[in-house]
Amino acid sequence: MSRIGSNPVLIPRGVELKVDGPRVSVKGPKGELKHELPGGISISSDGKQVVLNRVNDEDRSKALHGLNRTLVSNMITGVSQGFSRTLELVGTGYRVQTQGKNVLLYVGFTHQIVVEPLKTNALAADGQTRLVVSGPDKEAVGRQAAEIRKVRPPNAYTGKGIRFAGEQVKLKPGKSAAKGAA
Repeated sequence: MSRIGSNPVLIPRGVELKVDGPRVSVKGPKGELKHELPGGISISSDGKQVVLNRVNDEDRSKALHGLNRTLVSNMITGVSQGFSRTLELVGTGYRVQTQGKNVLLYVGFTHQIVVEPLKTNALAADGQTRLVVSGPDKEAVGRQAAEIRKVRPPNAYTGKGIRFAGEQVKLKPGKSAAKGAA
């Protein structure tokens, strides 16, 4: 029995779940998300909770059972509460600025970087050095945050760059540390 897959997912108020064969669509105040279940996984709902079941006990079915239960749970959480990732810009002169729905990044290049939000995401500058990526789709929020971080990842020697909020960057010792040890 899959430990994760066997747990029911509660449906909060204001969230509507529709099941059409293998297709699942969830609609709520933050938007609408759709997902298609693989073969061997069935879904049943009574209006207050959702239960996913698998046809057989093969290892692949067990893995897909837990995965799809978590994906449906994330869809329900996303359309009701939403997800967000916060990025910090660390470095002299590094800043972020909003321009309509887009965001401008000034991160040490000769030009600014224009970042457009993905389909359901929203980008917001929280001050001059913090950027918040939010939306109902957890995967899209994480993907966009990772793409923004990739523009200027943290430098291993100085720590300057774009990092996730709370991320600890381990700094390497420079040349002077190597000379002093000799």
